[in-house]
Amino acid sequence: MKVTEDDVRYVAALANLELTDDENRRMVEDLNSILDYVDRLNKLDTSGISPGGQVAERFAGPGSERAGPTSELREDQLYGLRPSLPQTDALVNAPKSDGTFFLVPKVIER
Repeated sequence: MKVTEDDVRYVAALANLELTDDENRRMVEDLNSILDYVDRLNKLDTSGISPGGQVAERFAGPGSERAGPTSELREDQLYGLRPSLPQTDALVNAPKSDGTFFLVPKVIER
């Protein structure tokens, strides 16, 4: 799948980015280069290669069937649980509110 200039313009508009024509062309080239490289990697036969540098077993966590002797993570614990701030208290010092939500000025223009 190739990336087109229209694709880059569309994503740039979604991200509210203004790209020059030169930046747009370079982005198309860069993205297509990355996709070509990933395609080359996907064609490699890695069935006979053992994984290397995997940390998942070392850090699988206590109690996990994959946890090894060097597992260093603690059990999940919930510290300091307390009720949330009541909504009315949260809105007390709000400069503007509709009684339910904070009202803030629009900062993104389209």
